Amino acid sequence: MRACIPLVLAVLCSLAWADLYSAPTSCQGRCYEAFDKHHQCHCNARCQEFGNCCKDFESLCSDHEGFSHSSDAITKEEIQSISEKIYRADTNKAQKEDIILNSQNCISPSETRDQRDRCPKPLFTYVNEKLFSKPTYAAFINLLNNYQRATGHGEHFSAQELAEQDTFLREIMKTAVMKELYSFLHHQNRYGSEQEFIDDLKNMWFGLYSRGNEEGDSSGFEHVFSGEVKKGKVTGFHNWIRFYLEEKEGLVDYYSHIYDGPWDSYPDVLAMQFNWDGYYKEVGSAFIGSSPEFEFALYSLCFIARPGKVCQLSLGGYPLAVRTYTWDKSTYGNGKKHIATAYIVSSA
Repeated sequence: MRACIPLVLAVLCSLAWADLYSAPTSCQGRCYEAFDKHHQCHCNARCQEFGNCCKDFESLCSDHEGFSHSSDAITKEEIQSISEKIYRADTNKAQKEDIILNSQNCISPSETRDQRDRCPKPLFTYVNEKLFSKPTYAAFINLLNNYQRATGHGEHFSAQELAEQDTFLREIMKTAVMKELYSFLHHQNRYGSEQEFIDDLKNMWFGLYSRGNEEGDSSGFEHVFSGEVKKGKVTGFHNWIRFYLEEKEGLVDYYSHIYDGPWDSYPDVLAMQFNWDGYYKEVGSAFIGSSPEFEFALYSLCFIARPGKVCQLSLGGYPLAVRTYTWDKSTYGNGKKHIATAYIVSSA
């Protein structure tokens, strides 16, 4: 597929960056010191991963690209290399014959607010649903109906729904995609064991926090993969499987697209406009034809390596940028932060 226009995709409203600490101190003279739990904010090599750096960490301790000088840091080149390995390892992805897309009308960015339906036919003409019987797909789909899409309503999981989270993590960890990611992060001294990695993924993605007035009404997984409605607009909803299933039920109406990626096989990328059962999504970027573990791996990689920043990937020789945001109003573990969102922001 080819881009209909070159652009940077502004796919979500930016979330305000708030510091966890009320009176942070400076990194002056403290760059890459050992971690000290008594400090209000930190300047060690992993503070960006945990989201607890002092405000001036980047200006005093990082180079012009914002990457740490520490030997423990993950470089741009390493991120691009592991993303290519993950791309090649995605054997569960859709093949060309598994999906027939009808992308129809491409519009300009200036037209995305019009809320006009310029595509009379659905986006998906055909999907081989045998894909959905694969263990990771089945486990992923089981999670999608566990959430209330409106923010401001607390999420409460049954024992079965909590077990479905564990099943999904267990199934994706069996795949070559997630084994590649864990091996890379283990080598980078991010995790000492696979169980530590799994536990962190569960907290990072499924831990609840509050986007609205109700306590515990959202999570990274719900926002990114299932989608939410806040203040009358669709937020998140960056997954092709969710889109297809909702479109099949008549709940999603595809309006148009502003970007169609350069890949001639799956996974590809599409940035589109749509209506979700009465609520509009101005620009929603999504991989098309990727396995659940592929998206989960890339977004996790970017959140761990570049929390709250743009993350430069390489997929099949083409560049792709993903942006993540941390949720700063609550933490888990030793000051770690939940993922607020992750989405595709640009491609060549």
